[in-house]
Amino acid sequence: MNIKSAEFVISNSDYRKCPQDGKPEYAFIGRSNVGKSSLINMLTNRKGLAMTSSTPGKTMLINHFLVNGEWYLVDLPGYGYARRGKEGREKLRKIIEDYVLERETMTNLFVLVDSRHEAQKIDLEFMEWLGENGVPFAIVFTKADKQGSDRLFLNVNAYKEKLLETWEELPPIFITSSEKRQGREELLNYIDNINTTV
Repeated sequence: MNIKSAEFVISNSDYRKCPQDGKPEYAFIGRSNVGKSSLINMLTNRKGLAMTSSTPGKTMLINHFLVNGEWYLVDLPGYGYARRGKEGREKLRKIIEDYVLERETMTNLFVLVDSRHEAQKIDLEFMEWLGENGVPFAIVFTKADKQGSDRLFLNVNAYKEKLLETWEELPPIFITSSEKRQGREELLNYIDNINTTV
């Protein structure tokens, strides 16, 4: 897929105020500091489209970006940022859950995980919740360039084995590096293929 245009459209904390034009939406979510903004900028070829920050938990809203005038890339708030406080975490959880469960045009959710770390309980529980609610999702391993290929291979395989303890089959899996632009074509082709069947 060739990205000809990508533009910010709207930010919301309420899924009901998101665009109502019926275009398919591909949402990106992950724990704070997983590299979500960098990945979105890499996919769209727009350096400052999604705001990157060294401070975890910056994304507090549902951000819609219109790509090629045909579909939305949606940047969701990160989950599990401990320093936000109970009330703040609860508010974010509601924003995320309402969007994921109630947004009819959400076509696929990309769950980002840092390829350098072993499977985290919070990510596994989130994926379990998605499975229980029948939400279509794919796993995107980020920061593949931050380690050697052998270590990356071992980490990803260990993650798959952990998932297979509870899952009968694995969701689609992508390995990415925003720095090296790795995985860009695979992700965009995946979205393109879904768009042709929607």
